Order: sequence, then C-alpha cells, then structure tokens
Amino acid sequence: MEIESHYEIATTADFIYSRKFTRVALQFPDNLLKDATRVVRALKAKLLSLRDSGEEHNGDNNDVGLYVMADTTYGSCCVDEVGASHINADCVIHYGHTCLSPTSTLPAFFVFGKIPINVPNCVENLSKNALANEKPILILYGLEYAHAIPHIREALKEALSSDVSGPKLEINYANVMCTVINPSENHKSINEPASGSPADDISGAVTGTRYAIGGLTWNIPEGHKMEDYLLFWIGSDNSAFANVVLTFNSSEIVRYDAAEERLVTDVSHRLRILKRRYYLVEKAKDANIIGILVGTLGVAGYLDMIHQMKELITKAGKKTYTFAMGRPNPAKLANFPECDVFITVSCAQTALLDSKEFFAPVITPFEAMLAFGRGRQWTGAYVMEFRDLISSSPVEVRNQAEEARFSFIRGRYVEDTDQQETFNDEQGEEGALALVTAAEKALQLRDGNVNHLVKGTAKSGAEFFLGRSYHGLEIHGDGSSPEPYIVGRSGKASGYEDEKSKQES
Repeated sequence: MEIESHYEIATTADFIYSRKFTRVALQFPDNLLKDATRVVRALKAKLLSLRDSGEEHNGDNNDVGLYVMADTTYGSCCVDEVGASHINADCVIHYGHTCLSPTSTLPAFFVFGKIPINVPNCVENLSKNALANEKPILILYGLEYAHAIPHIREALKEALSSDVSGPKLEINYANVMCTVINPSENHKSINEPASGSPADDISGAVTGTRYAIGGLTWNIPEGHKMEDYLLFWIGSDNSAFANVVLTFNSSEIVRYDAAEERLVTDVSHRLRILKRRYYLVEKAKDANIIGILVGTLGVAGYLDMIHQMKELITKAGKKTYTFAMGRPNPAKLANFPECDVFITVSCAQTALLDSKEFFAPVITPFEAMLAFGRGRQWTGAYVMEFRDLISSSPVEVRNQAEEARFSFIRGRYVEDTDQQETFNDEQGEEGALALVTAAEKALQLRDGNVNHLVKGTAKSGAEFFLGRSYHGLEIHGDGSSPEPYIVGRSGKASGYEDEKSKQES
C-alpha cells in the first residue's frame, strides 16, 4: 500500500501548514493503528519540506507536534475532541470510517482512505440491475470508496451508452459532504465541500429536498420522493448502510459487496431491525426511571438534545438520570438496575446499540420522542440524526384528564403517575435529577378485574436502593470499639511466605 496516496499525506500536510497549526492530534481507529508510525514519519517529512521550501503559507518556523490518538473516548467514527483536549491540540486529523458529525470546538480534517474495489465487476453488476429496473437509480457509497466513484461513473456511462436499444436510464450520484469541518454555532451548517467531489446532485437540482446521511448529501427535485429511486449502495454491511436501510425503509435497496465482489439484493435482515426497534419503543412506554447516556462530547448540539430529552421525560411524569461513562456495555449499565430504559445521545452510526445482552433496553432520541410523547404514533419514518430532532417537535404537557393507556407489553391498561404529583415545583429545572420520593396514586379498578388496570408507580433511584437485598457495610452507632486489624498473608498465591517457611522446615 502506498502511504503517500492512501493517507493523502500531501493534502494533509498542506492543511496543517497553511493554517499554522502547531499541535495536531492524529486519530486512528484500531484497524489502522498499524500504519500510524509510517503516517507520522511521512507527515513530518512533508511538513519539513514545506517549511524549507519557503512557501508563503506559514510565517513562523515552529515545529509541528504530531500526537497519535488511539482507544477513542466514544465511537471511532466521531472526532475525539475529549482526547485531543488532553494535549491542547489545535486540530484533529481523522483517519478511516467516519460519520462526519459536526464538531463543537476543534477543526477537523478527514482522510477516508482508499479501499480497493473491482470497478469492472461493480459496473457489470450495476448495469445489469439498472437495465432490469425501471426506476431512476441513486448511487450511495461508503466514504472509503469515494475515490473510485469517478472511475465507476465513467465506466458505467460507457457501458450503458453502448446499449442503444435499451431504455434511457437516469443514474445519479451522491456527493461527499465535506473533508474539512470547522466548529460552528449553526449545527446544521454545511462545511467546506470535498475538493474534487466525484459526484453531483440529482438532476443538478437547486431546489427541492436535501438529504444527508453517512457523510453523503444529495438533492431530490420538487415533486419527487425517495421511494421513486432505486438505492444502490457500494460498500460493506456496516453501520452506515444500516442507517440508509432504516432511514429509507420504504425504498428498494440493493448493495454491492466490494470485498466479495457480488450483488446483494436481499436486505430483509436489516429491515427486521425495525420490528425490534418498535418493540423497544413499546417497552419504553412502560418505563418509570430513564437514564440518559452521554454518547458523545464532541458532536455539536449534544447538550441541546440532552436538555430536550430531560424536558420530554419530565413532562411525561417520569424520572431521569444522566450518565457519562464512555462507550456503554452491559457491565457498565448493570450498575444502574433501577433504570428501566436508557437513551443514548450519540452520532447516528453509534446510536443503534444491540441491547439484547443489556438488562435494560437502549433506545435513540427519536424512539424516546415516540415513547414519551403522548398520542404520537410511528408512521414508519425513522430519524437517526439527533440534530434533526432538536426543537423539531415541541414538547407537549400531558393532560391530567387523560385516560389510562393500553400497554402492549403488559397486555392491560396502565395509568402513569402524574408528573405534578411526582415532582416538587421548588426543585426547579434540575428537579428531574434529584432523588425524590414518588407519591402513591389510587386508581379505579374496572369490571372488578385487577388485571384490566394497573398502577404506574414512578420510583426514584433512592427507593430502589432501599429495596435491594444487599446494602453494603453496616455501621453500628452503639459506640462499640472496632475490632483490631489482622495482618493477612503476604507473597504470591502460588506460594505464600508462611507456606514457604513450612516447606523449608
């Protein structure tokens, strides 16, 4: 593999040198750490040559410090601003797969990499599928294959032009959103576009609906819908592809597996995830204590989303706690069994956690809005980016006169505890974080059958701890003196010192 070309050494060095950065964090995912040493060596050599050449980019002669970051705080697809802040970095160079989520404080330059692909085989599969389908085609791809899109477009154009008798096909390509992200107060602003972008918007449309997913962006002309297009994905079956399937679940989707060089037309295993997500939404409706997982500290707008989730949960008459623990796993979340459900606020490509091994389900902010927004129904549309949800739907106050709702999980009617009875108005904005005691609410039983109507009791974390069988060490206040300390055994488990002395004797 050619390091200079694969990791875009010249372009990266020019970005660092032209912006006068002196402390640069290089973020590598685990699978690319093996190349970190060679990348640093090549970058240093290129930066040194730029400085010695006397180009009018940088006025000083300060050496540039390059710091390799591994074991990211959260997902490796996001810019690790937390890790970069430990070295007071001026910017982050992100390598490998990325979600291109906007940053909060630091500028970032993205190097997607160039995974090899068999262009003739890809074009052959694409042309066969295009000729057998009457819909216009939208080509989406993993960012690691963006380098091959110009070659695929030219080869496909030549292959289809040779078939004069066939129908005229409309084939469109998505754009790479950008290669440089600058922090901005406007979380939805478009940053610097990718230089030499290999694609163009659908039909050159200026007006219409704009879509952005997985680091790609495109426009749909007015009067058209995504269901009108056949989506052709080039890449592996990863989180980016899962986002495409869930977001455009009503569209026809095929995938070209570049590693195995074959076309995959059955994506039903991905569509089955929607059934699982709907089940989690119904289960979250019965939750009383909700934990909010901070899944990122760098994606712009994450604090706004957390505050919106707190407001939504509080007005739904439930309690919420916020946790910042890095990457969530079953062992970490098992320390908080009082939480009935968790909401993870993270980028779109790390939001879908397979929570089958977790003690409590983990849902996304979109699913939380469906679960806790009383009266809302799922139409089948799915939103992955939490930035698209910020202030998109106003939080409605629950009507105290609402009747009990039917729980599909319990199979009976449930009446939630009223929020006004649960929280003290004097607690103010942070009342949802306090460990308070929930008030009991008497409910009317219908038809004399206790299974028809049950009580929704919202207990706090403190009440849950009191109900545990293990409470930790007990401290007696009778004034008795403590027992004397006993010196334990010393040495290694394979042979303690007292055992060795016995053997010698």
